[in-house]
Amino acid sequence: MAKFFGFLVIVIAIAGAYLLFAPVPIDPIAWTPPKNPGMSGVFSENEDLSPAIRIADGQGVGPEDTTIGPAGWLYTGYADGRIVRINPIDGPEAEIEVIANTGGRPLGLQFDAEGNLIIADGEKGLLSLDPGGTLSVLTDSVDGVKMLFVDDLDIATDGKIWFSDASTRFGIHDNLLDVMESRKTGRLLSFDPSTGVTKVELGDLGFANGVALAADESFVLVNETFRYRVTRLWLTGPKAGQTDAFLENLPAHPDNLSRAPDGSFWIALVAPRSQALDDLMPTPFWRKLVMRLPEAMRGPLIVPFGWIIAANEAGDVTANLQDPNGTFSTITSVNEYSGHLYLGSLVEEAVARIPAP
Repeated sequence: MAKFFGFLVIVIAIAGAYLLFAPVPIDPIAWTPPKNPGMSGVFSENEDLSPAIRIADGQGVGPEDTTIGPAGWLYTGYADGRIVRINPIDGPEAEIEVIANTGGRPLGLQFDAEGNLIIADGEKGLLSLDPGGTLSVLTDSVDGVKMLFVDDLDIATDGKIWFSDASTRFGIHDNLLDVMESRKTGRLLSFDPSTGVTKVELGDLGFANGVALAADESFVLVNETFRYRVTRLWLTGPKAGQTDAFLENLPAHPDNLSRAPDGSFWIALVAPRSQALDDLMPTPFWRKLVMRLPEAMRGPLIVPFGWIIAANEAGDVTANLQDPNGTFSTITSVNEYSGHLYLGSLVEEAVARIPAP
């Protein structure tokens, strides 16, 4: 018995040493999140998103973003690299046609004025797929340094592409490490097709994600997923070059952004905030300890929940649609076309569609 207890003490000592001193892939900083407003006021819980129908179900995993092409087809990209178009776009009987495979992870999508499909690929960079099916890299580095996580984009009327690089620390397959580290290394960038110049427009962002220009292009918005806010960079007028908070202290993680036909913005909230995660943020020591635990013991950071909101150009929340049951969950994008909203997701095997409120 004495030998057994001696062995047990050694095992406990080794386990304790591992939890305290084993190397981890993150170098976390202390950050104290603002108090979570929860599902109250303009964010009150509802089931308005629950009636959404599923389109092209079972034909691909993770249709992260959607866009409508020149012929009225719905385009999306899957986790296996496929770029597809979906027709018809109004029901579960829709079929897909594969038009390309980036060999990476296509995320944000948008057509430019020449009919090229511009793709923010989380692994390959900013890509262009021309009408003839030729895929090319527009940019994958800035100042000689490779981008790690190109995420979303919007295109200005002059052709300039505004896009996000979520993190300079971790790529798409390690994105949850960015949560636990909590350093603000995300960037808003621009690419000018006429000069081939890629420029950092804004840095120090807490996981730069969705990007959308104002209707008059007086400002551009970028979501900071792990700071629970939407940041605005003014492009024209007396505030040109200045930044401010368009929306802050959201009760969930904002993912992609898109501009609605009326000039307001749709924002996909990929998951509600976790109080347990918020509680860990002020103390880097505890986050390191959590990272040393087996993955099965850490618990999920994202729970199935469907949530999108809209805000006008003044930053007032004007719509709040939820699906607490997670029938269509982990929503990463919402785009409005012809009176309907089309929803993308990182985990679902379908695109969802619901009438715009």
